[in-house]
Amino acid sequence: MNYLAHLFLAEHTPESLLGNLLGDFLKGVDKERYSIAIQQGIELHRKVDAYTDSHPIVKEAKQLVSASRRRFAGILLDVFYDHFLARNWQNYSSVTLDDFSQKVYVILSQNQSILPDRLQRALPQMIQQDWLNKYQYISGIEVTLNRMAHRVNRQGEILASGIEELTAHYQELDRSFQSFFPELIGYVKTTRSHLKYPDRMEVGK
Repeated sequence: MNYLAHLFLAEHTPESLLGNLLGDFLKGVDKERYSIAIQQGIELHRKVDAYTDSHPIVKEAKQLVSASRRRFAGILLDVFYDHFLARNWQNYSSVTLDDFSQKVYVILSQNQSILPDRLQRALPQMIQQDWLNKYQYISGIEVTLNRMAHRVNRQGEILASGIEELTAHYQELDRSFQSFFPELIGYVKTTRSHLKYPDRMEVGK
């Protein structure tokens, strides 16, 4: 899953939101410099990624990606699923996507000093361009893929043009998300019961 889904699946405390986002920016034992609550968020992020990568629905959806882009199928699907989450946000949350996004930006800004360097550098652009809210638009997904392509050395153009996979298989990918995401939510609820989190503070409340 990509940024929006990981943030949605977090416990809605600043620490859990931070941890679930930081999972994309940290490797190995780097998490140990953070508080226990943030580490728990990082751990949940990694469990979500492992569950997603191994799920039969996700594996089947990856086969929709053309052979020329198959090596990027996991990355593409993560971003596409964020699009379908954003498009169907009202089905999963009583807080609007805009309110949720703005709350996340505030939390990130308030904790900027502890963010990994890459996230610190990206944060002003993330807020200014409203990355999370823009996931609901195909144009926003195209911008996201172009941004990600800059981090790929030789085949960035193949990733950047991956929006073609979304438009070509839109209905199939939508159905895949609708089938998979409730199962992921159930998995996260079960996983949370084995982790100790601080008291909840609902985002947007």
